[in-house]
Amino acid sequence: MPDIPEPGSAANMGPGPLQGKLLVASPSLADPNFSRTVVLMLAHGDQGGLGLVLNRPSVTGVASPLPQWEDLASGPALVFVGGPVSEGAICLAQVKSEVSVPSSGFLPLRGTLGTVDLESDPAFVAPWIDKLRIFAGYAGWGPGQLESEMAAGAWWTFDAGDDDIFSSEPEDLWKRVLRRQGGPWALVSAYPEDPSLN
Repeated sequence: MPDIPEPGSAANMGPGPLQGKLLVASPSLADPNFSRTVVLMLAHGDQGGLGLVLNRPSVTGVASPLPQWEDLASGPALVFVGGPVSEGAICLAQVKSEVSVPSSGFLPLRGTLGTVDLESDPAFVAPWIDKLRIFAGYAGWGPGQLESEMAAGAWWTFDAGDDDIFSSEPEDLWKRVLRRQGGPWALVSAYPEDPSLN
């Protein structure tokens, strides 16, 4: 199995062609960890890739593990399952402006989007935060692994829409992202989860 990058190594991967893009699982992707998922790529490069599954809210409220961050969490204020690599939590945030971001505790990804250090004082970063979501775990790929999966037709890549990352209805995100692409993608969005029931 390829070495999967640690979240802290994301900055060392370089921007990569997929950073900031959405990976959308094709219906042929049978892995239950990724079936019908939409993944935001935080980093991608020669060392592999790292992303967060956007459409897997858990039943755990942010208040349970991180009460100090509950007031800043965007609805639904739940901890999201960021992927099958269950090491630590990642805080994804959108700040109000690119020009006035916290001097520490915020790592920009693209534009006003970035990650927040959960060791930071929430009161310190609160004035800059527009939207925020907490993810338990992440999706990681070793060198060349994601590219192989994409070549096999497991993933499609699209630009992220303004409402995708902090969607208030994350369970419908897979269908919505595909539907807005039009053409054959819109047809795929109606593909039944269990084709035998069709």
